[in-house]
Amino acid sequence: MARAGLSAERLTRAGAELADEVGFDQVTVSALARRFDVKVASLYSHLKNSHELKTRITLLALEELADRASDAVAGRAGKDALTALANVYRDYAREHPGRYAATQFRLDTKTAVAVAGVRHAQLTRAILRGYDLTEPDQTHAVRLLGSVFHGYVSLELGGGFSHSAPDTQETWERALDALDALLRNWPSPTS
Repeated sequence: MARAGLSAERLTRAGAELADEVGFDQVTVSALARRFDVKVASLYSHLKNSHELKTRITLLALEELADRASDAVAGRAGKDALTALANVYRDYAREHPGRYAATQFRLDTKTAVAVAGVRHAQLTRAILRGYDLTEPDQTHAVRLLGSVFHGYVSLELGGGFSHSAPDTQETWERALDALDALLRNWPSPTS
């Protein structure tokens, strides 16, 4: 019998909060059971295992991030849209480091194509239409932007830039300027 008040949704949200507190890698069904002061077995009527819990946290984080990104880029174009999207990723990572880490969790193909991760790619492609990129360059640019956003944010959160000047905000702004310039002057294929 399910414990009163517990549901898969409530456990997912509590797992997301736990991820922000202790790190996504540390989230398990056992850790969640301790949080609710219940036996692990009582959670198995809502969750199969820790992998399902992490998948649910990933889906929640991707949805939250996609909603914020949609709101941020609405009505914007070009560098303004690019900057808005980039700042959403950076701000979300700072506010929810565990959930942000969850957005990098590998999902099975069936789940991946049916979730908010697809919205992220669609938002990025919508921004890139303002730069007149066509395929396959648009796909290359989507991958480049994702790599720069995630790489910068991950290094910054990990303290990788904390030992030297200039301020990371200045570097972030310069990186976005450079991305905008690159996208406006996308190189032709060499072959």
